[in-house]
Amino acid sequence: MAVTVAELIAEAAGGQSGALWRLGTSGRQLDANLVRLLPDTGVAVHTEAEVDVLFLAVAGGGSLTVDGAASDLVPGALTLLPRGAARRLQAGPDGLVYLTAHRRRAGMSIARQPRTGPGAQQCAVHLVCGRCQRHAIEADARFCSRCGTPLAPRPAAT
Repeated sequence: MAVTVAELIAEAAGGQSGALWRLGTSGRQLDANLVRLLPDTGVAVHTEAEVDVLFLAVAGGGSLTVDGAASDLVPGALTLLPRGAARRLQAGPDGLVYLTAHRRRAGMSIARQPRTGPGAQQCAVHLVCGRCQRHAIEADARFCSRCGTPLAPRPAAT
């Protein structure tokens, strides 16, 4: 069912902050949230290490600081927040409503500890990410599909 951003904002209680809307379909590959910050409130400096985030200001205003560089936010301001970048968000006197979209994060999992030292072998069938231990089965994979870490070159066939 389609809904407009204006309807979501109008339906939200006057003092409601946080997510006004989010994707909820199971099995999806995308996460998206419509978030409202009340006037003169913000989100402290933090780093998203796992995914790039597309950010769109839709109502109100404020400022966005990414790796120390501040930008004014007005409705329609669109930016990419790269994974690993420190970011801070501050709503102005009219508050701020914004939309974020990013690849869905992997669920919690139990990871194997990598085998190291003499005799440790890399699987010849799969590339394995040295950071999160995810297997990359694509023959031409150069980056981990979970965390984005560059993968070592595939071992030569013997």
